[in-house]
This record gives sequence, structure tokens and C-alpha cells, in this order.
Amino acid sequence: MQASETFYQIALTLINGIGSVQAKLLLEYFGNAENIFKAKKKDLAIVEGIGEVKAKAIKEFDNFIEAEEEIKFCNNHHINILSFTNENYPQRLKHCYDAPSVLYYRGNADLNNSKIIAVIGTRTNSDYGKQVTENLIEQLQQHNVTIISGLAFGIDAIAHKAAVKNNLSTVGVLAHGLQTIYPTQHKSLAKEILLNGGLLTEFNRNTKADKHNFPRRNRIVAGMSDATVVIETAVKGGSMITAELAYNYNRDVFAVPAKISDTKSGGCLKLIQQNKAIIYTSPEALLNELGWQQNNQSKKKIQKELFIDLSEDEKIIVNLLKEKDQLHIDELYLKSNLSSSSVASAILNLELSNVIVGLPGKIYKLN
Repeated sequence: MQASETFYQIALTLINGIGSVQAKLLLEYFGNAENIFKAKKKDLAIVEGIGEVKAKAIKEFDNFIEAEEEIKFCNNHHINILSFTNENYPQRLKHCYDAPSVLYYRGNADLNNSKIIAVIGTRTNSDYGKQVTENLIEQLQQHNVTIISGLAFGIDAIAHKAAVKNNLSTVGVLAHGLQTIYPTQHKSLAKEILLNGGLLTEFNRNTKADKHNFPRRNRIVAGMSDATVVIETAVKGGSMITAELAYNYNRDVFAVPAKISDTKSGGCLKLIQQNKAIIYTSPEALLNELGWQQNNQSKKKIQKELFIDLSEDEKIIVNLLKEKDQLHIDELYLKSNLSSSSVASAILNLELSNVIVGLPGKIYKLN
């Protein structure tokens, strides 16, 4: 087959010692993946985080047939290969320093929907946890929210099933390749998800569900969501990793409180105690916290009244947000052609005037 940029980007993920951070540094330095493989060893070695050993690994890599086979597999199974520069790549995730350089996606859900929430929790949920999860997702139906979770037993599966039931798109993020489904008991659930959602992973088709892959899976769940809701988790539960990642990515984290004697919720209580999570009390409170409860008529009136008093810089920001539902601050810098200080000043004034609202992850939208 004729080598493409996608081919070289996949090949880059197959090199031992080259993780997502190093891959993106290399791509930034050399401009594209093909140039990385054509570069001299000494030029590779000077790139931040590479050095002699990793430069040697790149130059000695010869398993290009595997990249070819991966592309063939994806073509045969209607799997989209999303490189870091692909417009369909999850934009929220893109702003995380350790985001995967390549993702594999099968499905029809919009990975850049204006509202995305991760719902996670223990594999051994209580009836209380099940009830809270189902009630939350039922109440999100009218707000067109995409539900993200990890297709695991317990809260994850309950969240996916509730989303399917309420006709909300839902995406299962996997800790393995798309050649199989883990746990195997969720094969039928995965098929249901694909009808109005998708399956997403950074792992190639042959990768098994190794225990070391789950934390890597969790960073995708946390990074591509506006907020993470932790329903139930023990203090050392896997969901705590996702919650910590979301917190470090500057995303909102919500935790469901429970009895202090309930070990299934020990992690939730710890997150609340450490001020890393907002106490989840109801779907309405969550929507208010995220700024998703809208009174469109009154807000349009406010915008109309204030628009005539805006500065030229502020009008530029507002017009950009009218063109697209929401924009990351980096996109506002780029598209406005204003200085960073001018953008920061305009955003501050617009927020104080309630014309725009800031969302988790330095994303802004019209109020």
C-alpha cells in the first residue's frame, strides 16, 4: 500500500519508548510523522524527551507491516482513525498534555458535542448507586448530553444502558483494541451503544485488556468530558484515578455523598473532603453548576441589550462564539488575531456582563 501520514502516525505509536507525549513533541518538531522516520538519528536525539536511546529505537523500527495491517483492519470494520490533527479528534482531550496521538473510533456519536459528561463508579454498585445513575441520565435527556464511561461492570454499564434507554448518545472508552470487547459479557451492550454512540480507544486491534491499560483509558474518559460524576467508589477504586485526572485537567468533578460507614462511597467522601469534587445533590444542581440551565429568551434579550455597548475586541469574541457553539481560549486567541492580553481583557468583561460563560477546561460560550 502507498504510505500515508496516517500510516506513519500509527507506526510511531508502535515504537517502544515513544508514548503520546513524546510522539506529539516529535510531530511538533518535524511537522509530520513521515519526516520523523526520515530524520537523522542526531536530529531525533535533540528533541525534548527523546535522547539517544529513543532516537535509536525510531531509526531501527522496521515493523511497518503492522501499521499496514492496522489500517486494513480499520477499513474493513468501519473504524475511524483519528490523529491528533484530525478535525474529529476530541477537542477537549486535545488540550490535555498527555492526550493520545492516535485514536481508533467506531460509531456515530459526536466526540465534540457541546455537552459531554463522564459517569463512572464502582464495579460492585449498590441499589442506591444504580438509582442515582439512572435518575441523573434520565434528567439529562432533554439537554442532549453525551455520556462517557468505560464499559466496565457496575456503574459504567448502568450509565451506558440508561443512556441507550433515554436516547442519549453514549461512548464507551476501552482499555484494549477494537478487535474484541472486554468484559465479554458486554458484547451485546456494545452493539446497542453503536446504534447511537460509539466505542473509542487508543490501542491497536491486537491489544488485550491488560491492567496497565486501564489508567490510560481513564485519562481519555476524564479528558474528553466537561465534567466527571463519580457515583460510588472505594478510596482505592479505579474511579479515583479518573477523578484525580479530571481534577488535574481542570475539569469539574462531582461526587455522590453517602453514609460515612459505606465503603463503596469512601472515595467519593474523600474527594469531597479534599475539595477536589463538588457534592452532587441533584441533576438540576449539576446543570446549574455547569451553566447548562438555559432561559434562552431572557438571555437573548440580555445579549441584544449589551451588544451595542461592547468594545470592538469584545464584539470580535462574541461574533466568533456566534459562529461556533463554544471555543477553547486557544482557538479564541488564534481566530481573533488579537493579543493575548486583549483577549483576556475582553473575556473578563464579557463574563462580568453575563454575555459569555466559562466552561470547564477554559472553554467559553455565549450565555
